[in-house]
Amino acid sequence: MAKDRPKRKKKPPASMSMIEPRIRSIYMAFYKESYFTPSALDLKTKEFVAIGCSLLAKCEGCLEGHIKKALELGATKQEISDAIVVALGIGAASAMDLADKAAIKLDLHHFE
Repeated sequence: MAKDRPKRKKKPPASMSMIEPRIRSIYMAFYKESYFTPSALDLKTKEFVAIGCSLLAKCEGCLEGHIKKALELGATKQEISDAIVVALGIGAASAMDLADKAAIKLDLHHFE
């Protein structure tokens, strides 16, 4: 009876592995240009924006990467918390906006 070989754990696919190299290059050039080119916002501020956007986009990898980068750039726990709180507020406002639109379309007046 042959010994069963231990199953090797498959390595997860690399980020953007399903995007053809030409398009990946275009995206990376855009990302580098919009992110690393000097602008009115310094890199730490851009990280705070990226943290909030990552939360609302539900991008776990983005969020972890941007929190790490913010910490490397000297962001404090309080600054990161503030960025998260702003995103929470926008997320809540988005839900409220959708609920308001549904109430208008359905002519609902629950608590008036």
